[in-house]
Amino acid sequence: MRILLFLCFLSSITAMAQEKKIRARDLGIPFEGTPGKYNAITDVAGVEVGHTTIIDGSGKLEKGKGPVRTGVTAIFPAGKKYMPVFANWHMLNGNGDMTGTHWITESGFLETPILITNTSSVGTVRDAALKWMDDHKYYDTSQGLFWYSYPVVAETWDGILNDINGFHVKPEHVQQALDKASSGAVQEGAVGGGTGMICHGFKGGIGTSSRVIDKRLGGYTVGVLVQANYGGRSQLTIAGVPVGKELADTLNVKILQPPSAKSKPALANEWMEQGSIIVVVATDAPLLPHQLKRIAQRVPLGIGKCGGIGGNGSGDIFIAFSTANKSAFSRTKETSATLFSNDQMGALFNATIEATEEAIINALVAGKTMKGINDNTVYGLPHDSVIKILKKYNRIK
Repeated sequence: MRILLFLCFLSSITAMAQEKKIRARDLGIPFEGTPGKYNAITDVAGVEVGHTTIIDGSGKLEKGKGPVRTGVTAIFPAGKKYMPVFANWHMLNGNGDMTGTHWITESGFLETPILITNTSSVGTVRDAALKWMDDHKYYDTSQGLFWYSYPVVAETWDGILNDINGFHVKPEHVQQALDKASSGAVQEGAVGGGTGMICHGFKGGIGTSSRVIDKRLGGYTVGVLVQANYGGRSQLTIAGVPVGKELADTLNVKILQPPSAKSKPALANEWMEQGSIIVVVATDAPLLPHQLKRIAQRVPLGIGKCGGIGGNGSGDIFIAFSTANKSAFSRTKETSATLFSNDQMGALFNATIEATEEAIINALVAGKTMKGINDNTVYGLPHDSVIKILKKYNRIK
């Protein structure tokens, strides 16, 4: 009996090890800066992340039936309690959507969770998030019956793999993502809103990372979460190395046209950028809205380090918030806030750029080959090949 129990224990340990997701640093990819405990957006205290992943069916596309490869990701800035935080946003290229941003610009506060999904599900997710907030009284109860909210919902397009206009994201999926949101390690790759996404011609999706700045500047944390669905194969750069060009002849997105088209599948060198990237930046540094605008404006530099250019077909939209100044929000009285020095902002800029870069590569490393509608196939980043290329360029030994 003891031997049997021991074998069962070993089996469970092995299974857990197999389930552990490989991240970019596990491959030896070098990154600058110091990450937090989880190397995730949740290293900023109070931030919670939840996913609902919807994968169903295979084979030929039947609109409204599938196959389905999509989902919802939810981010709470300060847990499941109403605590508006200073925020701001920035757009690199506008072929995309993020709701609720007008009031953030006007008021300087983010008052809702942030949700990310596919392009055709923004309305459903927004309405379901509003209902969740109403049901859970996620608002300032001192207002009595007077309450309004503009949920922040962003999107990227997953129509290569997913029956996107079948509208498979339902209110219950949104509620599940919000209910399941938690601190700690964050799932990456084909999960939540990132389920059907493509990045630089490989399987993309959700990625996250964090940086802790020097203690002499406050030791603050910057955390980033991306939904990466952008970029061409040849653009992909990892640790300064033109990995995409080196992998030009490897398996890429295979798109099978409808039978009536009588055309060959579209292969590697024909793949062009058709997607977007949403980036959420969190920090516990005491930043005011105008400073968070400056943080959001640095996100494209991290994307650029991975090879992104903000192409015409890409919606590149970023939001940044600070969990500091917890008592700054009030509808009825004057409040005070702490202001981080502008002259020290460089450390936070650098942390944002570094965490954005690593979050994107984490999304790619976590991506696994996936088949979707009409057996369209997106291949995962080949880890062994990436390691060989980085060794070739003397980036790793």
